[in-house]
Amino acid sequence: MGGIILGKRLRIHSGIKIMKTPDAQWEARVAALWEHAHSLPPDQLVKAVDALADELEPNDARASFERACARDTAGFESDAEKYYRAALASGQLDAYRSSRASIQLASTLRILGHLQESEQLLVAELDRHMAPGHERALHDEARATLALTYVAQGRAVEGAGLALSALAPHLSRYNRSVAGNAAELVAKTWS
Repeated sequence: MGGIILGKRLRIHSGIKIMKTPDAQWEARVAALWEHAHSLPPDQLVKAVDALADELEPNDARASFERACARDTAGFESDAEKYYRAALASGQLDAYRSSRASIQLASTLRILGHLQESEQLLVAELDRHMAPGHERALHDEARATLALTYVAQGRAVEGAGLALSALAPHLSRYNRSVAGNAAELVAKTWS
C-alpha cells in the first residue's frame, strides 16, 4: 500500500511515520521523474525538470545539472551546454554527479562538433580518476565516451583500443590478452 505525504516532511506509510529531509524528498521526486522521462514529450520533460529545479536555490549545482540533463535528453544539446558548465563550475556536485556532468557535457560537445574540447574534458576527468584518493565514478563510462570522441575525430583505431581496454576487465575470459592488445592501439587507457 502506498503512503501519503503530509506537507513536505512527513510520510505515513502502512501506519509508520517516516521523516524525510526536504533534500531526500527532492532527490526522490527527481528520480521518479527520470523513471518515466522516456514517456514524456521533450518540452514537457524540460518543463517538469525546471519546476523541480526551481524549488532549489538559484545557485544550487544540482538544479543546473538536472536542467542540463533534461535539455540533453530532449535533444536540446546547445541549451544543455550552459547548464552543464554552470554545474561543473560551481564545484558543488558530488563525485558521481560531477562525473556524469563531465561525461554528458563532453558528449554534448561532441554532438555539437566541439571535438577537441570534448576530448580535453574527458582526459581531465579520467586523469582525476587516477589521482590518489579520488573516486572513479563512472570510469568506464568516461572511457567509452572518449572512445566515441576519438571515432568522431577520425581516430577509430584509438577509439577501439580505449573501448576494448574498458571492456577487458568485464570479460569472462581473455581479459589480459584483450587488455594487452587494446593498449597497443591507444597511447593511454586509464586502466
